[in-house]
Amino acid sequence: MNNSEYEKLIDDVPDFPKEGVVFKDISPLLRHRFHDVIADMGKDINWDEIDLVLGVESRGFILGAALAIRYEKGFLPVRKKGKLPPPVIGEEYELEYGTDKLEMRVNKEKLNVVLVDDVLATGGTLQATLNLCEKNNYNVKAISMLINLKFLNSLNMDNLHSVLTYE
Repeated sequence: MNNSEYEKLIDDVPDFPKEGVVFKDISPLLRHRFHDVIADMGKDINWDEIDLVLGVESRGFILGAALAIRYEKGFLPVRKKGKLPPPVIGEEYELEYGTDKLEMRVNKEKLNVVLVDDVLATGGTLQATLNLCEKNNYNVKAISMLINLKFLNSLNMDNLHSVLTYE
């Protein structure tokens, strides 16, 4: 599957969730090419060195869980504030349209992980998740994004994999 075929299946929704933001609706893409998307999201990752997949709320749950099943790894969600039972650790972050807080269950075991989310925009959610991993004994070996909105961020990470990049 080439990227132009994927791009045709992504709807741009202007002024959502806030005026000035163009939301990338991946629902049509997942409806028609979910299996292909998951294959492409996992193809550049060395799965032999991965213990666990972390999916970031909420569309990262869908993509991350599918990757975990495909590569026979465990899955854990990174949730928004107040959605997980204690004990949790949290990290506040800036979005392109406000602020929020992510949390994850406290972990004591050192594990190698893949972070999974749908869209990388300004990088606030990713940075908050990376900070949580660092505080929580998770070594981030790879980051898998369906879409990287490169024009909104200046992240240059060797372990960042994205299926689609918008310059």
